[in-house]
Amino acid sequence: MASRFYEFSWDLIGNIEKGRPHLGPDTRLEVYRLFQFTLRDVLEQHLNSKTEVDRIFFEAGINAGRHFAEKFVGKQETLYTFLSILQKKLQEFKIGILRVEQVSQHNANLIISVEEDLDCSGLPDVGEETCHYDEGFIKGALDYQTGDSYSVKEVDCWCLGGRTCRFEAQKEA
Repeated sequence: MASRFYEFSWDLIGNIEKGRPHLGPDTRLEVYRLFQFTLRDVLEQHLNSKTEVDRIFFEAGINAGRHFAEKFVGKQETLYTFLSILQKKLQEFKIGILRVEQVSQHNANLIISVEEDLDCSGLPDVGEETCHYDEGFIKGALDYQTGDSYSVKEVDCWCLGGRTCRFEAQKEA
């Protein structure tokens, strides 16, 4: 199999201090959403399938969640400690405000909300959830920490009229 040109590596982030000595690492939310929704638009046109675009964003989220957790949180002794550090890092990076609303015995089922998330907080009600990337991100982070496989599904979303994004995560058999 040929090597991939864009296989993820933190080297792709580059040296931000050297490359952006005056502007630094921050940008505005509009720029992030401009990138996300123009990319979605082009992918949907080329693939002719919203479902396939959602799947691609979900898979990208898994990759990002795993790499983010590995670099900025690390494996922790307990899921509770991991989620506490993840919560702090997501807020520090201004990704969103993570809250763990419920954890079942043996960490098999979780309900996690993310307020002020990058993807959709403040968007209009479009009648369907849009945070497929976030679903993947949460899955990637949980899978990394636990070594198990979780299924993650958004159950509340700004784009469904909610005022927070809420996710159910269930350990797969």
